[in-house]
Amino acid sequence: DTFPRSTARADRGLDRAATMGERKVLNKYIPPDFDPSKIPRGTRKGGKRNEMKVRMMLPMSICCNTCGNYISKGTKFNSRKEDALGEDYLGIQIFRFFFRCNRCSAEITMKTDPKNSDYTVESGASRNYEPWRDKATQEEEAEREREEEEEGDAMKALENRTKESKREMDIMAALDEMRSLNARNAKVSLNDALGAIHGKIDAERKRAEEAEEAQAKAVFAEAQKAAAGFVRRLESDSDSDGAGAKRPRVSQGDGLGGGDGSSVLPKVAKPAFLAAKPKPKPKPKLVVRPKAVPKPAEETKETKESDGEDSGGGGLG
Repeated sequence: DTFPRSTARADRGLDRAATMGERKVLNKYIPPDFDPSKIPRGTRKGGKRNEMKVRMMLPMSICCNTCGNYISKGTKFNSRKEDALGEDYLGIQIFRFFFRCNRCSAEITMKTDPKNSDYTVESGASRNYEPWRDKATQEEEAEREREEEEEGDAMKALENRTKESKREMDIMAALDEMRSLNARNAKVSLNDALGAIHGKIDAERKRAEEAEEAQAKAVFAEAQKAAAGFVRRLESDSDSDGAGAKRPRVSQGDGLGGGDGSSVLPKVAKPAFLAAKPKPKPKPKLVVRPKAVPKPAEETKETKESDGEDSGGGGLG
């Protein structure tokens, strides 16, 4: 049983290899009795319209007329393509596409527009407003009107050419100005720009410091001017002459003039640096004792011997 199966598999492998080999050749054999006109064409289901199913992306944004759904550009659809019979542009065939709305499944139809290299919605939906299309259309209409005007009027053509040359000269002058400005800006390096910014900041800081200094001087001058007519004295425990006698205090009723109390010295608190300083604490006394010096070993031995003799002699006597 295994031998016929392996043989069949080998035969199928050879057939596949032969088919793949034929697919890669550059030249194929064409018999001498080959007639291309006998090849059947247009055998699709659509018949004359040559219908076929294609997968495509929506080339524009549209709005469904049935449900009002907006379908954006680039949405993928399974559509049905057919030839628009009797419609072409300079021999280019126009195609029609049928697809359905992705919300209400209503059928929408659009056709190719080879004249404008675009598509047109035929039924079932309306194309959304696109301002760039209107701008291109207006430019084309203006160009066509200009050509029609210049066709039979030489003076009009001359005027248009003069305006066009003047506009080109203005554009060239603007370009030259922009180039010179860019060249002038290119000469300024990054270090120069940073240096200018830092210099401006330093100048502003210096100006602010000078303004603060001038304001402080003005305030100090006003304070000195206000205190010019007053004399303030500080109380002290001893006079500066060294006599040791205290100066008598001036009471509030005693006047400097004739005792009428017209001018009284204000009482000023004693400043902190003139206050009595606290007495320093006495330092503890240190007792220094002499260090004991050890005696030599020989002197110690002699001392012991002498002590022994003294003790023996005393016993005999």
